[in-house]
Amino acid sequence: MYELIQAGGWLIWPIILCSILAMAITVERLWSYRRKRVVPDYLLGEIWQLHKTGSLDDSHSESIKENSPLGRVLAAGLLNIKHSREVMKEAIEEEGRQVVHDLERYLNSLGTIAAIAPLLGLLGTVVGMIKVFSAITASGVGDPSVLAGGISEALITTAAGLSVAIPSLIAHRYLTGKVEELAIAMEEQAVKMIEVMHGEREK
Repeated sequence: MYELIQAGGWLIWPIILCSILAMAITVERLWSYRRKRVVPDYLLGEIWQLHKTGSLDDSHSESIKENSPLGRVLAAGLLNIKHSREVMKEAIEEEGRQVVHDLERYLNSLGTIAAIAPLLGLLGTVVGMIKVFSAITASGVGDPSVLAGGISEALITTAAGLSVAIPSLIAHRYLTGKVEELAIAMEEQAVKMIEVMHGEREK
């Protein structure tokens, strides 16, 4: 392995750095996107119980806000529970946009890695080919060992760049879809809360 890294030239190091960053972001985001952490199933029922018993006050709303991303969205609605349905919905939508933005943290970085890794590999190919042609100019084509270094550098960096870019792109697409899925789940919970709270008030 170390021989391959050495043969890849200096451009192999930024590709390796990209692979480490991509792995770290993917693992951290997968951990952060656990459904029970983002959209806990019990939260809406807990809010309803507090509301029915008349014990839903600002301190409970603050506790709910700290609970999870869904808690932040629902708490924004609870703070406006005495206002109209439209005001409550607008507050929830505004907070929801901020929550989704926070959930998308690091995804741009992962997408950037997926985009630049093959370009770094291509740059390595160009650098390797330049070395090959420089060797040909200096020594001719009689000695294959003179050309081997440049060719191996070109091929290794290309392969390394693609090996980083493909999993990074897959991870980026999967995680982006996960954010959309969680956003829809939070929206469903928020709509249920609005309908229940205001439906009861209108009775």
